[in-house]
Amino acid sequence: MRKIIPYNPDLVPIAKALRNNMTLGEIALWREIKGKKLGIRFSRQIPIDKFIVDFYCKDLNLAIEVDGAIHFEEGHQEKDEIRQKRLESFGVTVIRFSDDDKIT
Repeated sequence: MRKIIPYNPDLVPIAKALRNNMTLGEIALWREIKGKKLGIRFSRQIPIDKFIVDFYCKDLNLAIEVDGAIHFEEGHQEKDEIRQKRLESFGVTVIRFSDDDKIT
């Protein structure tokens, strides 16, 4: 049985907007994981607690984050660390990639 994680419906409009404005890295990754291509279902831009994760698999309780340039600006890595610890407190495993990483 899946663990229930906090969901914030107020973030849905923002998540929908993010789905329409994905980075090149997010688009490339989504092409590889959508439609159960890996045998499991991923969703994109999913509200969890007070955050929106780029990709999420409920069955694995796995979030995949694709970090764009802003994530490497001063102070942002600390925010990402706090965010990741919060997600992990709900049992979510977080994997991070850079928007510049290549899919091969």
